[in-house]
Amino acid sequence: MCIIFLKFDPRPASKNAYRLILAANRDEFYNRPSKAADFWGTNSEILSGLDLEYGKEGGSWLGISKRGKLAAITNYMEGHPNPNAQGRGFLVSNYLMDKDVDSHSYLKKISAEGHLYNGFNLITAEFNSLQLVNLVSCLGERNPSGFSGS
Repeated sequence: MCIIFLKFDPRPASKNAYRLILAANRDEFYNRPSKAADFWGTNSEILSGLDLEYGKEGGSWLGISKRGKLAAITNYMEGHPNPNAQGRGFLVSNYLMDKDVDSHSYLKKISAEGHLYNGFNLITAEFNSLQLVNLVSCLGERNPSGFSGS
């Protein structure tokens, strides 16, 4: 099971306190090929791990940009996943790469496209604009539960 713990404090109590504390695991498939977290070769402003599985290369499960955008995804394991569904990791990568889309607009778009993917929970955040955290949950072919946040 994938788990994400996230704490964001835009105004920490002291100058030595952390604004962001993030802990996550990726344990869906231990043998799935991936690249450890690093700045992307062609895009040195994004830091994330990358999926290396054939057909899903370039997707990610957790990443952050120097512009203050963060995205993380957990998979919602369904009884019968669609083997032809689009790779969920691109939801993270696409959000981080798109310099013109804000978190709220991106998740609104993804809410309408959730049926193209197997089930997932997607978290996005924009720390520079203080549009903190938004979440969308999509359960495969079922209707997405929408998104929330500030």
